[in-house]
Amino acid sequence: MELGRFLRARRTQTSPDLVGLTVGPGLRRTPGLRREELATLAGISIDYYVRLERGKETRPSPSVL
Repeated sequence: MELGRFLRARRTQTSPDLVGLTVGPGLRRTPGLRREELATLAGISIDYYVRLERGKETRPSPSVL
């Protein structure tokens, strides 16, 4: 579960503009990147990223890390 906590913390601390994403008008409901945005940037599926964050995927490949 340590990996999941790390991923969640980094995702919430990374603002979209730092990774080149434009943010529309209005406030975001969640701080930082959305899971969908992070998965797209990482080149992985949203489902796979969610499993990583929840600790369900215990052996991610080195390329994902």
